[in-house]
Amino acid sequence: MKLDIKFRGVAAQWVFNVFIVMAAAIIVTEIILCSFIRSVYIERVRSHANDYAQEFSVLAMVPPENFYSTARGYVESFEHKDKVSVEIIDTYGNVFASTSGFLPDSEQKMQDYELAKKSESGYADYQTRTDHKERIMSGTNIFTDYGTGSNGAVRWSISLENTYDRVRNICLMVVLAGILILALITVTGMYFIRSIVRPIRAVSGAARKIAMGDFDNHIETKKDNEIGELCHSINYMAEELRHAENMKNDFISSVSHELRTPLTAIRGWGETAKMSIGVDEEIVKKGLDVVLSESERLSSLVEELLDFSRMQGGKLSVTMCKIDVSQLLSEVADMYTELANQQRVSLTYVEPRNNSIIMGDKDRLKQVFINVIDNAVKYTEAGGQVLVEQGEIDGCVKVTVKDTGVGIPAQDIDRVKEKFFKSNKTVRGSGIGLAVADEIIKQHNGLLFVQSTEGVGTTVTIALPLDVEQQKEPEVPLEQEIEENTEGNINE
Repeated sequence: MKLDIKFRGVAAQWVFNVFIVMAAAIIVTEIILCSFIRSVYIERVRSHANDYAQEFSVLAMVPPENFYSTARGYVESFEHKDKVSVEIIDTYGNVFASTSGFLPDSEQKMQDYELAKKSESGYADYQTRTDHKERIMSGTNIFTDYGTGSNGAVRWSISLENTYDRVRNICLMVVLAGILILALITVTGMYFIRSIVRPIRAVSGAARKIAMGDFDNHIETKKDNEIGELCHSINYMAEELRHAENMKNDFISSVSHELRTPLTAIRGWGETAKMSIGVDEEIVKKGLDVVLSESERLSSLVEELLDFSRMQGGKLSVTMCKIDVSQLLSEVADMYTELANQQRVSLTYVEPRNNSIIMGDKDRLKQVFINVIDNAVKYTEAGGQVLVEQGEIDGCVKVTVKDTGVGIPAQDIDRVKEKFFKSNKTVRGSGIGLAVADEIIKQHNGLLFVQSTEGVGTTVTIALPLDVEQQKEPEVPLEQEIEENTEGNINE
């Protein structure tokens, strides 16, 4: 058998489902954080420049005849020339005074001044680059017109190079922190993945070996987590499969023996009877009797296997009708009386005082009683006893089959109703009869109990609900009555 197991690597899944998502989240966070830092620093520059230029706002109230001279005086006495450059603009849009001592070219565009004139607030700022590629910010405040006619404007300019250098350094630190976080996530993630992948590979390898029939292969794990639990489950599965395989092999061996014995008898007596035709009619008659008997035995075995197959497929059906358990049990007991005598086993059936009517399938229940009594007889040695009793208790009919046979070992008592299980492999039987019987009783809403002591005997108790019209108050609870049963033996 060729196994082709393909699966996507856990590491690849982690990269696509976790690492990429986290990396994207960190990158987006860094972009947002750097943008925020930049906006904060730019706002600080704008705020400081406006504060420096605010002292020129008094020029709005200076009379026109004194406006130019007063403005030049303020410009010359400005204390923060090293931090910000301030220019005074007249009502005609011409720069006539500057803290730098140099007047701009008349053709030079002042975008912030144009925007401020259009703005309702009378203020606007603008970022640009000089001819020397230096980044600067310029802002213009239009003077309020107080009726003096001198509503010019004050314009400031400040370099952004130092500001952007600071922002760049801070963002670089943020990026390095993000890289460090991603590296830490990668290292811890790879370590975590290895702790998962290794046992998974061990489980995969073990599963392949188990699939090939190596049920002795076990996985060693020291981890007490979900992976460890999975490994323990795989080991448990291997044990159960090995146990099932052994039971299957035992079952095949047992069934083969069960089939070979009657077939050998049929063939041998068939040949003997054929050679004795017209010579010894007594031998012919005896041979035909053996052939018929063994054929019936084969038919019973095949029917048992078919019932087991139906049970496994959930198709074991029952046809309910009113039946007398007393009559049915008496018929089965009579069937085995002669067989028990041949094996020097005393089979006793205690007739009940009253007939017990239940709703059930007569053929299926007869099959159950045959299986239980047959087990009791074949596991009881010569000189032993088998007792079959019937009574009514707690609204149920209770059938008890006790024997003084070899008994069941204590470690096997809980498994006697399992399919294929045989505690004693020296006695004939397929190992599925009691499993089928238990399933039939369950379909009748009843219970089948097995109590046994090795070397003493077994007691099998079957409880079936009485027909509604037959039910009456019990004298002793059913559980108590079962516990008081005599110990005996049954096996399959």
